[in-house]
Amino acid sequence: MFACPERLPAFHKATLALHTESAKSSTPSSVASEGSLFLLSCTCLQLSAAAPARAGISREAEALVNWKASLVSADESLGSWSLANSTSLCSWAYITCDPAKHITGLDLTIVTLNGTLDEFDFSAFSRLKKLTLFQNGGLYGTIPPGIGNLTSLIVLQIKGNPYLRGGIPRSIGQLKHLVVLEMSGLGLDGRLPEEIGNLTSLEELQLNFVTLTGSIPPTIGMLQKLRMLSFGKNNLSGSIPLEIGNMTELLVLYLYDNYLKGQIPNTISHLTNLQDLDLSENQLGGQIVLELGNSSLLTVIIAKNNFSGLFPSSICGGALRIVSAGYNGFTGIHHQTFQNCTTLQSVDFAANNIVGDLKDYFGQHLEQLRTMAFSQNQLHGTILADEGEFYETSLEPSTR
Repeated sequence: MFACPERLPAFHKATLALHTESAKSSTPSSVASEGSLFLLSCTCLQLSAAAPARAGISREAEALVNWKASLVSADESLGSWSLANSTSLCSWAYITCDPAKHITGLDLTIVTLNGTLDEFDFSAFSRLKKLTLFQNGGLYGTIPPGIGNLTSLIVLQIKGNPYLRGGIPRSIGQLKHLVVLEMSGLGLDGRLPEEIGNLTSLEELQLNFVTLTGSIPPTIGMLQKLRMLSFGKNNLSGSIPLEIGNMTELLVLYLYDNYLKGQIPNTISHLTNLQDLDLSENQLGGQIVLELGNSSLLTVIIAKNNFSGLFPSSICGGALRIVSAGYNGFTGIHHQTFQNCTTLQSVDFAANNIVGDLKDYFGQHLEQLRTMAFSQNQLHGTILADEGEFYETSLEPSTR
């Protein structure tokens, strides 16, 4: 009786078992011959099973070598990227492999690349989990739609490459396993595709300094696992979508330095875990929603907008440290707004239209308060801070 190794597929084992049964009725010499045949068959089957894996690894090596060849020039450290060295693929520079020797990580951080991504065969890297392109000097052109073929990707970072142009391809929505998407310091000029809402595994989304245009798509609300959303320093316009309130796990929301208009949506009150909010340098206006404050807020930065009316009393939920609301049109602050903000360290309401006495807004003993800015308002009075310091209408701390 001859048996194939256990790792062979069941249908191969069954075929060989039939041959083995027929061998029982044969002569000893024919049995020996059959046995050799069966062992050869097992060996061939094992080799054929391993062939696809080796082919996949070979394709990965070829894809990297071909892309490197397409570049005008590349860092000398990429010298290990050679088909002559393909049997040692996992020892190539900037590459991480899994136990099966497939590439799972490609980290090209501060590696000089003079060329485009046009010839990069993304489809060759079906097991790639992390791709980083950071400060590559001469990387230019666009981000190809083929990037959507990296369907196992968990982390995608493209940063510090200002000559990359065009938009974020719609195929980005195919990266369903993506947890971190970070693009910053790029020369993109397109809209944020609505397919971004397909990335429901995302926990961190940072698209800063990439010159995005248009509005924030409502599909952003589908990212309910998101903990950090940062769209700073772009050309985004329109209003903040109501759907942003669906991201109840959000800890950080940065939309600073854009052209966003309208009011802060009431749904922002659903973000009960929010710690850091920065909406500064936009064209937002109207009155601040009373529900803005929560017990987790640490930082509120809404300076350089068009907000008006009274600053809400709900802002201090217990842990607030920094409030920056300068250069708006606030006409007042609710009485005792900061009365119980014992953790408050910095307050800036410069260049508003606030009239009143400082003592109406603050308690007499704010132990951690270090800086205040209320210039270009109509305030008067003094407040006592920690260790005998006091603030007056000049708003420079001094010692009694």
